[in-house]
Parts: sequence; structure tokens; C-alpha cells
Amino acid sequence: MDAKTEARAKQETGIVTVFTSFVDGSALPASGNSVPLVDPATGQTWAYARLDPASADAAIASSAAARESGEWADLTGAERAALLRRLGDLIAANAEELGRLESLANGKPNRATFGEIRATARWYHYYASLIETHDSATREIGRSVEARIEREPLGIVVAITPFNGALSLGSWKLAPALATGNVVILKPPAEAPASSIRLAELAIEAGFPRGVVNVVIGDAAIGEALATHPDTAMVTFTGSTAVARQLGAKVVGAMKRFVCEAGGKSAHLVFEDADIGSAVIAATQGAFSATGQTCVAGSRLLLHASIAGEFLELYQASISRLRIGDPKAADTHVGPVASARHLARIAGFVSGAVAEGGRVLVGGKSPAMQGPLAEGCWFQPTVIVDVTPDMRIVREEVFGPVVTVQTFETEDEAVALANASEFGLAAGFWTTDMRRIRRVSRKLKAGTVWVNTYRAIDVRIPFGGYKQSGLGRENGPEALDEFTQIKSVVTDYAPAIDPFAY
Repeated sequence: MDAKTEARAKQETGIVTVFTSFVDGSALPASGNSVPLVDPATGQTWAYARLDPASADAAIASSAAARESGEWADLTGAERAALLRRLGDLIAANAEELGRLESLANGKPNRATFGEIRATARWYHYYASLIETHDSATREIGRSVEARIEREPLGIVVAITPFNGALSLGSWKLAPALATGNVVILKPPAEAPASSIRLAELAIEAGFPRGVVNVVIGDAAIGEALATHPDTAMVTFTGSTAVARQLGAKVVGAMKRFVCEAGGKSAHLVFEDADIGSAVIAATQGAFSATGQTCVAGSRLLLHASIAGEFLELYQASISRLRIGDPKAADTHVGPVASARHLARIAGFVSGAVAEGGRVLVGGKSPAMQGPLAEGCWFQPTVIVDVTPDMRIVREEVFGPVVTVQTFETEDEAVALANASEFGLAAGFWTTDMRRIRRVSRKLKAGTVWVNTYRAIDVRIPFGGYKQSGLGRENGPEALDEFTQIKSVVTDYAPAIDPFAY
């Protein structure tokens, strides 16, 4: 959209909010093409974002200046920790404002995003505590020789974040990167920049030096320009596997650090001895929270044949209680999907599954909404049975409220079905057999395995994927390794001995 069209739209709709990239402590002047920001619940434009390729160069220049000044990296761990805690406190204090911005971007109910943002504050508090106590290691390697193992910041980190959690998932990257002394350029999706810009404003309010946290509103081309810039030391990415492969090839080819959390197609197994009632609750929550727009959604439900009938009866009853509606309403469980384009993609997956022989057991279409919600991007929680492992809907990530159901007879068959995927982000299973817990958790090829629970994510637990679901780990103390360069400083305190002396 050009400036004239934007101006006319503003005149007709009364919209005055225009987001621009946030660089060196302030918003850049409005220039470049505009992207309408559309509320997925109503289909109405509520603001615009400006895409300006020049903002990438401005952000790199600002970040490079902040890196070279040492104003951030040269602080002690305790000094950085104090600012991280202050930022965490500000995020918690502004949780409702930030949560509303997230809901406008992805359709999650406000009550979910409010809680998500409050939990996000913990990431800053946690990494503040870690970096405050993170010391260099010293190893004695001879009577007069010692080695000091130091961890140094990489430099400029480009963090490319997803629409389904630009602030929360972005903080998985931002908090450890800042804790270890890096400067960060956040690149949220062009359609979901608002919460990231507000986060950068809060960083300035907390006392962070200018240029330590910059935000560039960008499309794929702008993201690639940031990622491949000679001054960029690392790229951390959350998004689809296809984009991760393409971007990663260029980043790694340039000998830069690359960490990515990519697609998922997580299996959720229920064995014959499971607590069926608890498993039903977890399967409902694990598949349909955030309208299924989560990388760890339990989208492949695998049931032991002996309990499949009982489980599905209870599962249908559980799903029927989910309330679809306005994200702002306190009683809403399931909001819209993020965009009309995404809605069409989800509907295409479902119709394709039916054409291949699958049967819709629950949902399968867009519900008729009333009033202001009539033009929103709605899709019912959907369960599809009679599927086979070769079907597209079983193999590919839908990223929506769609679950497939398969049955198994033996433990080995269940594990084989679960692992029959190019993805390996997460998996879950239900059993009361302690020996099976040990066996199956070892056999499942996934970065996170939940036993008798699902989607139990915590800042202290490393998170990442096997196979095509990613490289590296986020969260936990392990994340500090991803954002640092290891240097060995070896010192000999004795006079040199001439090896060639006679």
C-alpha cells in the first residue's frame, strides 16, 4: 500500500496508528510501503506498519555502535542482571497492554495472552539470576600452567520471531542474548510488529543503552538482509522448516551462528493403562490452545485400539465445551486464526484429507459468527479419523485447530507411528507403567517428551527439536552456550624452558 492509499484509508476509517521500526532508542520516521494490520477477529484494519528496507541498515549501524562502545558488553553480570530484572518488571506491569497487542496479531484470547506476557517476565528474571552467578572456569593443566575458560558475547544477534508469539517467543531469544552481553535486532513479522516495538520502548525505560535492542519491521527480504549482513554474528529464528532451511543455508554458509526452532507435528500417545480422563483434558488443551497455532500442538493423536472408542467419546464431549468467540471476552476459549490466508490454508488441509479418505469426526468448517465477528478468520476445532500415515494432513504441519487420530495395538507400533515424521519437536504419552515410561521416553525422537502431561514448558527446561524441527536449544542454562563464544586463555607462570638446549 502506498502513502496516498494509506492516507485515504485513514480518512475513511479514522485509523491513525502507524508503526515504524524502532532504532537507536526511538521510532524511525514513516517511510516505505505500508502493511495493514488486521484484527483476525473482525477482519478490520486497526493500524498500519511501514516496511522500509533502509531501516535494516540503520539498525545494523546502531547495533554496531552499541557493540563497539562496550556500554553493554563491558558491564558486569550483576549490572546487566539489574537491568534485565527491571525490564521483566516492566513487562509484567504492562502485561494487559502487551497482551492485547499480541491478541490483535494472532487471535489468541486476551486471558491467554495476559497470562503469557506475565509469564514472559520470568525469562528476564531467570537469565538475570544466571548471569549474575555465571563465572569463568579455571583449570590447572600443569604445575605452573592454568587455563581460564571465558565466554564472550558474539556481537550482533538478529532474532527473527513468529506471529504466534512475537513477544513471548522473542523473549526466549532476547533474554539470554542480552544477559550474555550481545546486542539484538528483533525482526517480528510485518503483520505483527506492535508488541516487539513496545518491548523495545520498555527496554529504554528500564535503562538499557540505545542500540542494544532495536526492532526492524520487515518482510522476508528485509529479514534476509539483516541475517546475511557482514556485521551480524548470529541469527536465531522461529518459524517454518522451509524458511529455516533456506535462511540457515545462507547464514551457516557465511560461517555465522544459527539457532532455529522450526516446524512440528507432535504425536500424543495414549496407552491402554492411561488415566483416560486426564489424557482427554490434556489432548484438548494440547491441540486447541491458541487455536492450534503452536509449534508443539499435539496434532497427531495415537490411541491404543482397546480404549479408542471410550477416549473419542469423552474427547468429543470435551471439545463441545470449548467456546469460540471474541478474544476480548473473558469466557472465550478459542479465538480466530491469525489471517484470512492462514484460514484458507487450514481449510485446504481439511478438504484435502477428506478427498484422501479421511472422515471429519468433529468440526471441519468455519462457524457462522454474528455481528462484528462475522468477517473474522474462524475455524472450528476439528478431529479427523480414518487417516493413514501417508496422508498430507498426517505428514505436514497444519498450524491450526486440526487433529488426526490413528490407533495402534502394540507399544512398538505406537513408537513407530510417533517417529514416522520428518519433525521431532515434541511428543507426549500417557501410561501408569513405570517401566514403559522409561522405555518409550528413550525411544521417541523428539526434543521434549511429556509424560502424563502436555505442553509443560518452563524457562528452566531446554527446548528445541530433533530432525527437521530445528538446531540448538532455547531456555535453561543451555541457552547461554548458544549466545556466547568460548575463549581459552592459557597462562604459564614459570620461565620458559628451551627444548633445544644441550
